[in-house]
Amino acid sequence: MQLCIVHQIRNSIKYVASKNQKEFLKDLKLVYQASTKEIAESELIRLNEKWGSKYLLVLKSWQNKWDNLSLFFKYPPA
Repeated sequence: MQLCIVHQIRNSIKYVASKNQKEFLKDLKLVYQASTKEIAESELIRLNEKWGSKYLLVLKSWQNKWDNLSLFFKYPPA
């Protein structure tokens, strides 16, 4: 199980159609580059609303691993 954001992104994008990858990654970036965990969770909900019907397994993976993937929000920005 990958608990690193970079590995999660790489694994996720493998399951997104090439024609949707650019837009999906743009939307996903709003999740992992959010300034707070609360904003990130809100963006994750929006991501699910937009892409959930096409990429349910990808988004379930993010939701199931969110507790570990979001740990970096506990630390101040570099």
